[in-house]
Amino acid sequence: MKLNVSFPATGCQKLIEVDDERKLRTFYEKRMATEVAADALGEEWKGYVVRISGGNDKQGFPMKQGVLTHGRVRLLLSKGHSCYRPRRTGERKRKSVRGCIVDANLSVLNLVIVKKGEKDIPGLTDTTVPRRLGPKRASRIRKLFNLSKEDDVRQYVVRKPLNKDGKKPRTKAPKIQRLVTPRVLQHKRRRIALKKQRTKKNKEEAAEYAKLLAKRMKEGKERNIWSTP
Repeated sequence: MKLNVSFPATGCQKLIEVDDERKLRTFYEKRMATEVAADALGEEWKGYVVRISGGNDKQGFPMKQGVLTHGRVRLLLSKGHSCYRPRRTGERKRKSVRGCIVDANLSVLNLVIVKKGEKDIPGLTDTTVPRRLGPKRASRIRKLFNLSKEDDVRQYVVRKPLNKDGKKPRTKAPKIQRLVTPRVLQHKRRRIALKKQRTKKNKEEAAEYAKLLAKRMKEGKERNIWSTP
């Protein structure tokens, strides 16, 4: 069985092939999202705790959380379910998925390191892979760089270098979302002004209608008085 181990703190991922059944026995009969001590994998794994995040069987069918079985089942899946991406609005499909309990029939088991042990694992905990993209939303850029509301967020956008052979090096930056600019504030002021105008117009029309209604009722009463013998 292969173990696909990831360490979110460094952004690294490593595929380890384990042939010894005794080492893998610690993961058997465990469910997805269970935290397991990885000491059985070897000396370098001493003190490490991993979480089972999923896996695939030998035919490539994925494990699905909440399906309490070892084997494979066919479920009717719709939008929002894991292991399925609908191609049309409202589409549902019956698909084969594997249960969330680990057994020997898996080909790959996905693990996430929750607690780091004593020693470093080469290619997993000793190197750091930088994030490919920075934040795009204005408030998240502020949070990342600890900026105040007065600071210009546009100066702190994470730019991606685009280097091509024989061409001038340039950088690319994302469009900042939810950025408060004078134009945005102008649009907001206009929206509020239009809302106030509508409210004022509705009130005036309601008052006019109430006046007209009172006048008609008064005329009706007077007509009734005169028509009474």
